[in-house]
Amino acid sequence: MTKSLRSRRRAVLLGSCVLLGLTSLQAYAADSSAPSLIPLPASYQAESGKDFVLKDSARVGGNDEAARRVANQFVELLKQNGGPTLAVAENASKAQIRFRLDPSATNTAEGYALKVSNTGIEVSAGDDKGLFYGAVTAAQLLTDQTPGQVAAATINDTPRFVWRGLMLDSARHFQSLDEIKKLLDAMAQHKLNTFHWHLTDDQGWRMEIKRYPKLTEVGSCRVPLGDAGRNEATGQPRTYCGFYTQEQIREIVAYAAQRHIQVIPEIDVPGHATAAIVAYPELGVTDQKLVIDNQWGVFPNLFNTEESTMQFLENVLLEVIEMFPAKYVHVGGDEAVKDQWIASKRVQAHMRELGLKDEMEMQSHMIKRLEKFLEQHDRRLIGWDEILEGGLPPEATVMSWRGTEGGLKAASEGHDVVMSPVTHMYMDYLQTESPNEPPGRPATIPLQKTYEFEPVPAELAADKRSHILGLQANMFNEHTRNTRNLEHNLFPRVAAVAETGWSPQDKRNFSNFTQRLPRQLQRYRAMDIAYAQTPFQVDLRDKGDHATGSVEVALNNPLGYPVHYTLDGSAVSSSSPQYRQPLQLKVPVQVQTAAFFDGKPLAAASSFTLNADSLLVREDTQLGLCPTDGKLLLRLEDDGPAEGEREVFNVNIFNPCWLWEDVNLSGIAKIKVRAGRIPYNFQLAHDEPARKFAPARSKHGEMEILANCEGKPLASVPLPANPGADGFLELEAAISAPAARGDLCVRFTGDTRPNMWTLDWIKLEPGN
Repeated sequence: MTKSLRSRRRAVLLGSCVLLGLTSLQAYAADSSAPSLIPLPASYQAESGKDFVLKDSARVGGNDEAARRVANQFVELLKQNGGPTLAVAENASKAQIRFRLDPSATNTAEGYALKVSNTGIEVSAGDDKGLFYGAVTAAQLLTDQTPGQVAAATINDTPRFVWRGLMLDSARHFQSLDEIKKLLDAMAQHKLNTFHWHLTDDQGWRMEIKRYPKLTEVGSCRVPLGDAGRNEATGQPRTYCGFYTQEQIREIVAYAAQRHIQVIPEIDVPGHATAAIVAYPELGVTDQKLVIDNQWGVFPNLFNTEESTMQFLENVLLEVIEMFPAKYVHVGGDEAVKDQWIASKRVQAHMRELGLKDEMEMQSHMIKRLEKFLEQHDRRLIGWDEILEGGLPPEATVMSWRGTEGGLKAASEGHDVVMSPVTHMYMDYLQTESPNEPPGRPATIPLQKTYEFEPVPAELAADKRSHILGLQANMFNEHTRNTRNLEHNLFPRVAAVAETGWSPQDKRNFSNFTQRLPRQLQRYRAMDIAYAQTPFQVDLRDKGDHATGSVEVALNNPLGYPVHYTLDGSAVSSSSPQYRQPLQLKVPVQVQTAAFFDGKPLAAASSFTLNADSLLVREDTQLGLCPTDGKLLLRLEDDGPAEGEREVFNVNIFNPCWLWEDVNLSGIAKIKVRAGRIPYNFQLAHDEPARKFAPARSKHGEMEILANCEGKPLASVPLPANPGADGFLELEAAISAPAARGDLCVRFTGDTRPNMWTLDWIKLEPGN
């Protein structure tokens, strides 16, 4: 849209926010004397004796070269967490914080023992991984409730799972080396040990392959849709580009290895291949000329099945293996729509030559060949759970994303599994229903849901449970174009993933976790991590009567922390009234509110001004979806500017219809609507038939006002060919409401692609 869209003001929308109706967790039964460690250690035992108090003269030491290396890493970990910068002693015996490698210290990989006494902290482990994780715990202990003071205790700790992962999508939106290093630092602070790097997709190929230079010369650039794809000064196309050289990739791999993180590359086969096919068209199935796509979703473009293409993939893997020393290589395998293979005479003939009965077996044939190739080079193949279809290669590992069913099946058949279900582990889904959430998929995955995910299915046989290697959070970046939003989406949910991956199942307790979380937030601030504020803010829902000026106000903190408020605009504190039940108020009123822990606000106070106008207006972020078939709600950014802030809209791309529930329509004579259009940039493959368009009755369609979202419209207003010069238009329609109170829907008719309608706000206008 145009510039005035990007800077739109919401002056009429003064007060309302959406309430997130989650279970309240007001019970804080945790031992307040226990340290706020995340992830929770396997065993923590308080001991008698005086506390250890860190002095400025304290030193850090190690008993050999490897232990001294960890001592130096501890110094950096402590500094990252907001602690002081300590010096490393030449003689470990003179150090107050000591690291000791001892093969007899623990019998588990990555495990460690830690002892705190009044003379210092000693960490021992059988390997440098365990010693490093002990250093992470020691840094947290020294930045806890009373920084620099640690109670006497003994910790014996070891992780529950060997795979504690995070996937980052650099194909859709590109991150700098510094941004990735910062993320690796945060992973290390959470004892995560696997960085799954999604480097190729339809929208970009991000990894230099020297044998095939066009993969990055051509495949790393695209032209975004709308304003972001044009230079404002010249009107010429503006490209979005980026890739990592092999030297940069090795730099990231080495940086991760220093923090005991393995880097798993992903090269998608046979789908998500558009960028590679544009670079080398002979890899594709059709003669259609493709471009690097500027849309999101599921594309039909597959690699062909020719021997030359398999050799291409093997040549790519040879260079991948040289760059990535980790045991695993991820080959994708997901969302490969087989339409092009079905339509291709050559692919069908090739299937007959190979004796394959269908396209699923053709994909399996390709995956099995790549598995054998990787095995010959001392690597193991891992893929999304679609690689189960058509037969699983014998040594393949399955990453179960469409739920846990694929993982259950694979583990039952004796295959290793990483659980990564979209229902719990996808970090591009919103954390709350707050209007302050950044762009993403608005099916919410709140912190509690992530925390309570159990990777080992109860129905999995006991002798197969060892095949569950662990779990992984996935951060796909279609809607996350900058680091600030990336960090919002990841934190603090990564802390929940980390605790599930590390801590014993019987020790995990969400209420206890929320007790420890505020201290972790302070560590995030010390690391300059832009963690999500929305779980710690207070949301407001108001249900008002514009005729009487009365309003019912409900306040809620998504995590159930105690909420306090004022009603006179004064600053809110922990001594202000505590919210316990809906408030019956008269407008105008100004509500100041915040959630508190230990007497301190968890986020900046929220301010809501409710007045006669606010009772008559709802923004798109306050509206629901019409209760009809076809729902795919997305929280989308505007298409410009190329850099900087953009407006955000809630859009149902399957059905452009918005719902205002249970609204007082008595005395309302008109409905005013402000709407605009943004590019429709989605490929839906076989989901496309679910896209619903109410039929247009005029050339450009209509805006319709409906009661209860069914039946004959209360009003219908023809739409112009285009919105105004500012990207918006305002429409009004006279109505005669059939009832004093009910639901109200606003719907746009007709298929307007390649654009789609977005709603800014709805306003009720009473008659004279």
